[in-house]
Amino acid sequence: MDTTMGQPAMAAPQEVRVNFTTTSPDLQLPEDRSSLLVVPTDLKRYGLSRILNSSSMLDTPSPVPFDFLINGEFLRTSLQEYLAARGLSAEETLTIQYVRSLIPPTYQASFEHDDWVSDVDVLSATSRAGLWSGDRLAPNQDRVLSAAYDGVLRIWDPSGRCVAQSSAGGHTASAKAARFLSSTQIASAGLDRTVRIWRYAESESGGTLKPSLELYGHTASVDALDVHGPTGRVLSASADGAVGLWTTSKSSAPAAAASLLPGAGASESKKRKLSGASAAPQRGPLSLMAVHASAATAACFDPADATVAYSASHDHTIRTIDLTTAKVESAITTSHPLLALAPLRRGPGAASSSVLLAAATAARHITLVDPRVSAAATSVLTLRGHRNMVSSLAAGPDNDHSLVSGSFDGTCRIWDLRSVRAGTKAEGGGSVSESVYVVERESLRGGAAARPPRRAGDVPGRGAKVFGVAWDKTFGIVSAGEDKTVQINRGQDLLAAS
Repeated sequence: MDTTMGQPAMAAPQEVRVNFTTTSPDLQLPEDRSSLLVVPTDLKRYGLSRILNSSSMLDTPSPVPFDFLINGEFLRTSLQEYLAARGLSAEETLTIQYVRSLIPPTYQASFEHDDWVSDVDVLSATSRAGLWSGDRLAPNQDRVLSAAYDGVLRIWDPSGRCVAQSSAGGHTASAKAARFLSSTQIASAGLDRTVRIWRYAESESGGTLKPSLELYGHTASVDALDVHGPTGRVLSASADGAVGLWTTSKSSAPAAAASLLPGAGASESKKRKLSGASAAPQRGPLSLMAVHASAATAACFDPADATVAYSASHDHTIRTIDLTTAKVESAITTSHPLLALAPLRRGPGAASSSVLLAAATAARHITLVDPRVSAAATSVLTLRGHRNMVSSLAAGPDNDHSLVSGSFDGTCRIWDLRSVRAGTKAEGGGSVSESVYVVERESLRGGAAARPPRRAGDVPGRGAKVFGVAWDKTFGIVSAGEDKTVQINRGQDLLAAS
């Protein structure tokens, strides 16, 4: 006997048939090797990775860590536990999709401010503005742009040094949004109801940020922006319910309504004083579209067609706007107030490419919708996990299946849209996805002394709400918050295309 006297023999683990698949061309199994295997059910991710890396399978020169999806869910247990949790038997054949392992985002740095930080954007060789800049982007000109509640825009280098900041001619109230148009031009908007264009330059002595255009048209706070560098166009979303379209060209911009300019209704001497304080020409919008019945909270260009825009609002709707006619082409009504919007281009480069819109809600979740009028079902997927309102969104830089969200719960969550499960009855059914990583604010990791004192009725995220987020291949995930910091987290190939 192989067993010690008096001790029962250990039961051999069950076995199950698995069929390995992948969508990554460079990870396909050779044609002479079968993807159908019988494996022990006690295997977890590491054991399955070892099988795939072995000489009889992929025969990789060095081990590649893998993650595994079964019916759209990442495998986080053994195969036996997966089968038992779903009432399946080992007689089943499991189809397992393998993808390169997800690398957790690690904390890199924090840039401290004097006030709450409302928004962030990045400039790098891999960012949207960097690609638009082409040869004008200097080598190693990687920068972070922040907008803060003190009304100041700041530009930072990767080491955390503030290279430039706005001063004279800047916002007269909180800056709520900011974007790089190129390596030399920036757009911003704020509580002072204006959109502002800035000229940015760097020299050996440092950087300068000077106003080049003041844009008037909105009658309430301008809370969100999007830009399209090649055409010099800017979109704005305002608490007045309107979406504005602006140009960065002084000669092409219409005159601003006199009633909206600083000092309107004041005495002539005060008007002259206020006019003298402005260092930039004052212009109006190309069009101002009153498309929402409540505050407009987001506006973005279609990634493939800059004549199409999408907007979201507290009125629960997402609207598709034809910018050439300034008319709404379609509207989708959701169940909750919407706070942010991000376009996700599906199948870029393919003849059948399309756009999904991720919409952040005040109900703590994110809903993905198909804006096409011909879509059989507008709601595609619901992302659940945040514990407070979702305030900001950014698409992943490498693929069409990743997304990061920032929330008033004090976290950023990273989502892999390939991981989908059926929603429970309590969740309202449909398709649901859960985040694969949670990034917490580093300001709260310093122990009890770093955390604000708890109060009765406290909601998650008090003192560390996330207001803005950007995701760039060079910088990683850059977020801004109530803790007066810009935080950078990075993971190599965080959600690698597969």
